[in-house]
Amino acid sequence: MGFSVNTNTGAMAALQSLNDTNKGLSQVQSRINTGLSVASTKDDSASFTIAQTLRGDVGGLKAVSSSLSRAKSTTDVAVAGAEQISDLMNQMKAKATEASDAGLDADSRTAIGKDFDALKEQINTVIDSSEFNGTNLLKASGGSVSALQSTDTTASPLTVANQDFGAVVTALGATFTDAATAKTMVNNLDAQQKVVNTKLSVLGSASRKIDGQSSFVSKLSDAIEGGIGNLVDADLAKESARLQALQVKQQLGVQALSIANQAPQTITSLFR
Repeated sequence: MGFSVNTNTGAMAALQSLNDTNKGLSQVQSRINTGLSVASTKDDSASFTIAQTLRGDVGGLKAVSSSLSRAKSTTDVAVAGAEQISDLMNQMKAKATEASDAGLDADSRTAIGKDFDALKEQINTVIDSSEFNGTNLLKASGGSVSALQSTDTTASPLTVANQDFGAVVTALGATFTDAATAKTMVNNLDAQQKVVNTKLSVLGSASRKIDGQSSFVSKLSDAIEGGIGNLVDADLAKESARLQALQVKQQLGVQALSIANQAPQTITSLFR
């Protein structure tokens, strides 16, 4: 091609190269700013779509984890109350055993009976107080616990049934009045302690099951988040190296464009 002031192919080529460099530089800077190599469907539609689906799964798992945490708290409150009731029943048994002594005078047995009644009333207080988030697993009217186990809403939930410790108190019957009724109370306490132990076992097993499921959900969520990172996270070490290369390339591109723009000036020498 001859000399022309209208068309400078060298400058156009240099400008095209510089534009490509600037575009690459903008992309690298975006990756460094966001930490993502795929921040939009424009970057990689397939990876972005998969990542969005996985992000939805992580959100669902967070809801599952929250549900399990509520169930865990409710169950642990019930466990604490049930353990306290078990301790109180041991104290009641000691009082009843002491009152079953035929050689005990009436005034002493009456005093023991008052202590026994106080312990029994304390059990009722513990039952009424063992509530979390509106649910009381120790009270007949307190409801039960139900929690999500996975993001599959059709799957059976994790449930913890109400244990109704009030029935245990009712089954103990009236306070002893003499040595004979005190002995009967000891037998009643033995029987009801077995019931309490069974209920404690149910609550303890439920708490462990919730812990296990919570741990699994947490690990699953971490694994999915790791998968998302593999799909869309930028390798900042590589991006840093690429940034430096592009910055040098940009400087050279500007110089090349400057040289190409000076080429038409040589035409003026032809008219001297």
